[in-house]
Amino acid sequence: MESAKVLPKGQVTLPKDIRRKLGVENGDRVVMVWDSDRVVMMNAAVYGMRILQREFEGVADRLGLETEDDVAALFTE
Repeated sequence: MESAKVLPKGQVTLPKDIRRKLGVENGDRVVMVWDSDRVVMMNAAVYGMRILQREFEGVADRLGLETEDDVAALFTE
């Protein structure tokens, strides 16, 4: 468990171990999602990719795409 102090402007410094686990560096963005009684923090790029994956789930099956060549052909069209 890590802790961080909230500064007057609401800023916190993420401990080095947490930054490493999130895969974030100086200038990267994080998202914070309220989940019932807690906040979940994620690397913004990872969060965005998870949303895309969830949105596209099952699309390949619906379009009859079975191989990477099928996908490439769709984009070529």
